[in-house]
Amino acid sequence: MTIKIKSVVNILPGLAVAFVIAAVAKMLVGLLPVHLIGASVFALFIGILINRFWKPKILVMGLKFTSKKILKFAIVLLGTSLSINTVLTVGKMSLVVMCFTLFTCFGGGYLVGKALKLNWKISNLISAGTGICGGSAIAAIAPVVNADDKDIAYAMSATFLFDMAMIVLFPILGFRMGLSDMAYGLWAGTAVNDTSSVVAAGYAFSESAGDFATMVKLTRTLTIIPTVLIFSLINAHLEQKACIVSETEHSKKNKLKITSLFPWFIVAFVILAIINSFGVIPVFVSNSAKEVSKFLMVAALAAIGMNTSFNDMKKSGIAPLLHGFIISALVVVVALAVEFFMGVL
Repeated sequence: MTIKIKSVVNILPGLAVAFVIAAVAKMLVGLLPVHLIGASVFALFIGILINRFWKPKILVMGLKFTSKKILKFAIVLLGTSLSINTVLTVGKMSLVVMCFTLFTCFGGGYLVGKALKLNWKISNLISAGTGICGGSAIAAIAPVVNADDKDIAYAMSATFLFDMAMIVLFPILGFRMGLSDMAYGLWAGTAVNDTSSVVAAGYAFSESAGDFATMVKLTRTLTIIPTVLIFSLINAHLEQKACIVSETEHSKKNKLKITSLFPWFIVAFVILAIINSFGVIPVFVSNSAKEVSKFLMVAALAAIGMNTSFNDMKKSGIAPLLHGFIISALVVVVALAVEFFMGVL
């Protein structure tokens, strides 16, 4: 009992700092006249900035706990806000475009990552952030592949930079091309990354376009479920393969359990999403859980920022940013091309 109390006491300082940064980030978002930047991005960069000048040892354990355990719990709660019924609401049209954009992200991302000699974790984190839902997808997949905080921060940074460009360019291009509200909403909902950015870009065009883009984005968020399960299998396979490197580690192969393929937080996340699809969870509970999840995720990203060295990020070079630019550009073009062949444009 004494050991447990001591552990809690050691965790509290870092946890408290992450929560304070999250609260400041949420406040900064509230001060913006237009919601262009998510609180998670603010929290990440505030954390990186603070880490550059101040990080006492007393915070280490709590920051690690927040960036790992709290992040997983936030992902579980996120499941209460997802519903399979959203797919039926938006229809097959958006799903067709999403299939092509997701294939572009992960298929093209794999080839681009190999060409740029990036490790598979950061390459796929950037692809997930671009193809699914920005920071939420990166946060959901990172624990499954055991990604380093540096990789998470870099993937978040790359996604954020291109989101900012898309918010400005999408409405301009949409008007220039003479897109209808539905065509533009479908394009923005499938090609812009973060939810807040989709909302900003959508409503900058028109209210109808913003409504449709938001629905498409919610449907796109559902692809987190199969994606994290696939990456869980991939990571388990790679870890199993690594265990065969030497005879002394060979026995570890036999210790691989089915639970390692489907981590508890992903299983809980999927179960809550399925339950919510049947309308079992009251709306006020679902909305409250979503808000708590969003705050905890912001706190986790604040901790990740505090665990990330700016100098270490610089050592990674420009390759991850180039990866993000290429994939984002491909997704924008592919989404438009699919809409053209479907006769939506």
